[in-house]
Amino acid sequence: MLIDFSWEYAWIIPACPLISSALTGLISFFFPKATKGIRRLCAALSISQLTISMVISVYLFWQQSFGHLTQQYLWPRIFRNDIPPKIGFLLDPLTLIMSILVTTVGILVMIYSDSYTCHDQGYVRFFTYLSLFAASMLGSVFSPNLVQIHAFWELVGMCSYLLIGFWFSRPSAANACQKAFVTNRIGDFGSLLGISGIYRITGSFEICELCDRFVELIGTSSVDPIFANIVALLLFLGPIAKSAQIPLHVWLPDAMEGPTPISALIHAATMVAAGIFLVARIFDLINALPLSMNVISRIGGITALLGSTLAFAQRDLKRGLAYSTMSQLGYMVLALGIGAYRSALFHLITHAYSKALLFPGSGSVIHSMEKIVGYSPAKS
Repeated sequence: MLIDFSWEYAWIIPACPLISSALTGLISFFFPKATKGIRRLCAALSISQLTISMVISVYLFWQQSFGHLTQQYLWPRIFRNDIPPKIGFLLDPLTLIMSILVTTVGILVMIYSDSYTCHDQGYVRFFTYLSLFAASMLGSVFSPNLVQIHAFWELVGMCSYLLIGFWFSRPSAANACQKAFVTNRIGDFGSLLGISGIYRITGSFEICELCDRFVELIGTSSVDPIFANIVALLLFLGPIAKSAQIPLHVWLPDAMEGPTPISALIHAATMVAAGIFLVARIFDLINALPLSMNVISRIGGITALLGSTLAFAQRDLKRGLAYSTMSQLGYMVLALGIGAYRSALFHLITHAYSKALLFPGSGSVIHSMEKIVGYSPAKS
C-alpha cells in the first residue's frame, strides 16, 4: 500500500496550492468588498494548503529512501491511447527533493509575506499569485514529459511576470516585468524548438524513454552529431533564460523591482532553479554529447565570473544579491557541464535556502535604513 500511495496520490501536491489560488482569486474577484474582512483567512488557506503539499512530499521522500524506485503514472490527454504525450506524474529522488524545496521555501516566504504586505491593498491578490506560482512550479517538477514541463514552465513565467509587476503603478516595476517576460520568451522559444528536435530524433516526449533512445542512437551513430548538438543547445536555451545565464541574464537584476518576498521565492530559490532542474532531468541526454557539455560548462563559468564581478559594483543591496544569485547559478551550470551532477544539485539546495533567507533580511535592512538614508519603502 505504501508504494501505491506514491503514484496514486502525488497529484495532491500541486493540486493543493492550485485550489487555494483558485479560491482566493475567485473570492477577491467576485466579492472585493468582503475580501477585506477575510484577508488573513485567505493567507491562512494558502499557507495551510502548501503545508499539506509539504507533508505529502516529505512522506513520499521518506518512502522513496527505502525503495529507490522510479515510479510513473500516466493517463491519456485526449482519452485516446495512441495520441502522445500523456499527462501524469514522475516520482524519483530528484522530483521529491525539488518538491520539498519548493514547498518549504514557499511556506516560509508566505509567512513572511503576511506581515510584509499586511497594509497593501493587493494583499489577497499577492497570495493568489504566490499559490499559483507554487502550483506551477510543482507541476513542472512532477512532469514526466517535455511537453508537460513546457506547459508548466510557461505558467511559471506568467507568475513571474505578475509578481514582478505586482506594483504595476510604478513605471520601473512595469518595465521590469515586461523585460523579464520578453527575455524568458526568447529562451522558451529555443527550448520549444529543441523539444521538437528531440521528438524528431527519438519519436518520444517521455523523459525516461527519450533519454534512453537518444543515448542508444548516439552510441550507434544513427543520428547526425551536429544536429544532435544543435537540438541539445536549443533545449538548453530555456534554462539559460530561466536561470539567468549569459547572454539572457539581463532580466534578473531588474526583477528586484518586485516585492522582497518575490525576490526570495522566485528569483533566488525556486524559479531560477527550474533551469538547473531541467538540465539535471535530461542530464543523460546531454552527457552523451561532449560538445554540448563543453558549451554548457563554458557558459556557466563565464556567468559565474561575470555575476560575481558585477555584484561588486552595485550600490543597491537587492541588486547585489541578484548578481550573486546569477553567479551561483553559473557555478551549478558549470558543475553540470563537467558532469558533476550531484555537486550541482547539492549546491542548488543549499543556495536556495541561504538566498531565501538573505533576501527577506535585505528587505528588513532597507526598511530599517529608510529614515536614515532616504530609502523608499517601495524599493524593497
